[in-house]
Amino acid sequence: MSWVIHYEEMARHFITAGAQWHHPIWRNSTMLQLPGLGCYNAASLYLREFSVYKCLSGLIALALLVIATAASAEVVRGLHAATVPVANQGQAAMAAAAQEALAEVVVKVSGSADALQNPVIAEALPGARSQVQQYAFARDDSLESGLSARFEFGSAYVNGLLTDAGLPLWTANRPRVLVWVAVELNGERQLVSSLDTPELAAQVLVEFDRRGVPARLPLYDLRDATEVTLEDVWEQRGTDIVAASARYGVEDVLVGRAVVVSTGQWTGDWSYFSGPLRLDRSSNASAAGGFLQVGVNMVAEEMASRYAVAPSGAVDARVPMVVSGVLEFSDYTAIVNWLESLELIEHANIQFIGGDRIELGLDAGADATQLATIIELNKRLQPVPGVPGELVYQWTN
Repeated sequence: MSWVIHYEEMARHFITAGAQWHHPIWRNSTMLQLPGLGCYNAASLYLREFSVYKCLSGLIALALLVIATAASAEVVRGLHAATVPVANQGQAAMAAAAQEALAEVVVKVSGSADALQNPVIAEALPGARSQVQQYAFARDDSLESGLSARFEFGSAYVNGLLTDAGLPLWTANRPRVLVWVAVELNGERQLVSSLDTPELAAQVLVEFDRRGVPARLPLYDLRDATEVTLEDVWEQRGTDIVAASARYGVEDVLVGRAVVVSTGQWTGDWSYFSGPLRLDRSSNASAAGGFLQVGVNMVAEEMASRYAVAPSGAVDARVPMVVSGVLEFSDYTAIVNWLESLELIEHANIQFIGGDRIELGLDAGADATQLATIIELNKRLQPVPGVPGELVYQWTN
C-alpha cells in the first residue's frame, strides 16, 4: 500500500471517528496511533518527507480559495512592488526611480506616509537601487518621458527595514473599500462609473492600488439605482449608502463629491464610513489625482491605525489560539494555511486535537491583542464572547 493511501486512510479515520491522535503534518506531536498499524513517531512522518505533499497541494489550494471567498478582507498582491515614472534607462534615472518606488512600498506596507520621515527609512532610500530584485519598463504616453518602470523589492528586506525603524507592519490581508463618487462638470452632475467615466473610474482604482488598499466601484445596476440616487451620493447620505453597499460584502465605504470649475480646479468633500465611524475631509486640488488622493489617503491611514502592528522582531513565546467547529480536514488546512499567510505569523503549530476543537501555538512577532485585530478580518473565524484578551474562535462554514 502506498504512502498516499496510508495518508488518506489516516485523514478519513480522524475525520469520521473524531480520534484525538495527532496527524503527521501537525507539529509538536509525539506519537501517532495509526489504525491497524501501531504507534509511530510523528516527527518521522512529517508531511514534507512524503511525496504525498505534492498530491495534497491541490486540496490546500482549494481550501485557501474557499476561505478567501468567506473573508471580508483580501490578500493584496504586489505590496512590495511599485510602478513609477522614469526619465530614461540610464543609471542615474534608474537610481532616482528606484528610490521613489521604495518610498511608495514603505508607505504601502507601513500604512503611513509619515514613515518616510523616519531616520532609518530616510537613510535607506538612497540605496534603494541595490535592493531591487527585478524591474521592468513599460511605455506610458500619459507621462512626459513616456516611460515607467516597475520595481520589486524582497518582502524580507522591506519588513526587516520597517522593523529596524520601529514602524508598524500592515499585513497583506486588508478590507476592501466600496467607492461612490459624484462629479459636477460643466454644470452637470454624474456618478463615476466604469461605463460613463471610464478614465476617472480607472484613476480611482489606481490611487487605491498605490496605497495597497483593495477597492471597487458599485455596479450601478438596477438594484443600485433603486437604493441609491445621484442626490444621495451628492449629499453624502451615509445611512442609505452604507445600507445599499451591504450587497457587496464590504464594511468600509468611501463617498466623495467634487465640482470641477472652468480653471480645472477640483473642490469637494470625502466621507468615510466604517461601522460606527464616520470621517469627513475637504479637498481642493488642481487635478483629479490630487482630489482622489485626499480620500484614498484618509481611508488608508485610518485602516492602518486599526490593523497595522509594530512587530517585535523576535518571537519570545508562542501565542495560544483555540478554534472550535473544525469538522473536516479541509477546515484544518484552511485555518493553518491562512494563519501562516499572515506576515506576522511564522508558524501555526497544532498542539492538541479533541473532537471538533484544535489548540494552536502561534510563533508570531506580535501579542494576542495585536493578532486578534487581524485574525478577525476572516469572517469564518468568529471570536467567542466572554474570553477577552485570548484568541478563542468558532469556525463557521
